[in-house]
Amino acid sequence: MPSASALHLALLVGAHLVINGSCDVAGGSGSINALPAGGGSSRLAPSFDAATPRNVTALVGKSAYLSCRVRNLGNRTVSWIRHRDLHILTVGGYTYTSDQRFQATHSPQTDDWTLHIKWAQQRDAGVYECQVSTQPVRSFFVTLHVVDCDEIYQRMFSDQVPSARILGGPDLHVDIGSTINLTCLIQFSPEPPAYIFWYHEDEVSGNKQVISYDSSRGGVSVVTEKGAATTSYLLVQDATPADSGRYSCSPSNAEVASVRVHVLNGERPAAMQTGSAGLSNSWRCIVALLAVAVLRAKLLHALLDS
Repeated sequence: MPSASALHLALLVGAHLVINGSCDVAGGSGSINALPAGGGSSRLAPSFDAATPRNVTALVGKSAYLSCRVRNLGNRTVSWIRHRDLHILTVGGYTYTSDQRFQATHSPQTDDWTLHIKWAQQRDAGVYECQVSTQPVRSFFVTLHVVDCDEIYQRMFSDQVPSARILGGPDLHVDIGSTINLTCLIQFSPEPPAYIFWYHEDEVSGNKQVISYDSSRGGVSVVTEKGAATTSYLLVQDATPADSGRYSCSPSNAEVASVRVHVLNGERPAAMQTGSAGLSNSWRCIVALLAVAVLRAKLLHALLDS
């Protein structure tokens, strides 16, 4: 005598073979996501809860839960089918796949029939069908999206493009003989820039050249720290009037940022900023940005744990 599980599977397969011929997808009493009265009162006929989510997003390696809420099920059977290969995953509480990650759960006190997918992988993404064994069968469709951490990060910053700016601009005044200290901050980049070039332009002669630590001038150093926000520091020691002009930071993945540097001999305009003051202001900005980065990391961590 065939087992109960075999009878369940045979009934489902027979019903699934006639779905295309019996289902009116255009609408009416025989349409998808609507269940017929079956000759009795419409209040007693099985029906899907329209408030059930039709789109579910899960993280790679985490569990995915697809819900199907059926009112007045009676003696009908609820099954889950994967549309990618039309594979019958579950029938009632029985599982018909060798993939042990799939399991149907149901509590007698509720109308929910949940497909639980353990350790979700990106190949699991797609459409899943919750099917009730009425005649003709009726279905509720749920689309599963599986994303990884990189996609979440990109979505968080999708409305922001990589940008560069030099802290303390647009004008910086330093005393002759002091150190010119410039800080270029590159933000909102999915990965650190491959390179960053610094340029110095004499605005009188129009001469523009790349700043290099091994230039004949000497006393030049560039330090770059890469990360979620990349920072490049340019230090020019013993500033002279010839060091005045426009300084530009040009990363590989963002627009050029510029600042004007004025090397003054004893003059102290209201906008005067010494090299040490520039350093202090820069660090205050960096600390603030690090605090924002830590906050975003905590939010991402909370999302992953949920």
